Amino acid sequence: MQLSIIKIGGNIIDDEARLSAFLDSFAGIPGKKILVHGGGKLATKVAEGLGIKQELVDGRRITDAETLKVVTMVYAGTINKGIVAQLQARGCAAMGLTGADGNAILSHKRVHPSIDYGYVGDVDMVNTSLLTSLLLLDKTLVFAPITHDGKGMLLNTNADTIAQELARALSTGFEVSLIYSFEKSGVLLDAEDESTVIPRINAADYADLKARQVIFAGMIPKLDNAFAALRQGVARVIIGQAEQLPLLLAGKSGTTIQNE
Repeated sequence: MQLSIIKIGGNIIDDEARLSAFLDSFAGIPGKKILVHGGGKLATKVAEGLGIKQELVDGRRITDAETLKVVTMVYAGTINKGIVAQLQARGCAAMGLTGADGNAILSHKRVHPSIDYGYVGDVDMVNTSLLTSLLLLDKTLVFAPITHDGKGMLLNTNADTIAQELARALSTGFEVSLIYSFEKSGVLLDAEDESTVIPRINAADYADLKARQVIFAGMIPKLDNAFAALRQGVARVIIGQAEQLPLLLAGKSGTTIQNE
């Protein structure tokens, strides 16, 4: 049984017209599907409006106690429920979730030897039985990037990571296609030139592109997660533009990530 897991970022969330067009395409995808959304730009805007300084390291948000409140409100509230409502209007039986709902995704607070990421979570467990049951009831799941530690603490967790962990865990019962959709047409050799899409990247290519700093910042965790997903049983991973969703699913657009 096929399952499409699609991640979108803040660039789509922040643009009503682009989000609407994306949700038209997403609602029309046949079969089982999960949408994982970020919302970094909106969260940053709200935090800065409240005078809460924001800091990113390698595309990852440092999350202090006040920032955690902001991202929970923005991700799990405004963005998540707005998407769910819009999908319902398109005849899609959507259900909005965080990792805390139904103990869907359990995480631990990140421990790093030199960087204090604050209330950032690294995933330990995905409740595959719960999610499989919901998918088999023809529910479309919409995940906000908030998890929990099972002890009452919410944790901000990278949305790309959540998409990868869901894909990995659910690949035991489904043939999973993992799509990272964002503002670019794919992984580019020249970030300013959409015609330079790299159609395929393997592990050796990735190491070389990082060494030459062709790939940096927010693209690094995206590709790290893509390769991790492939190593752990996900059928395919594609990175490309949200507006090209049907072509991405057909393998006719974007960048396909390969182990070899």
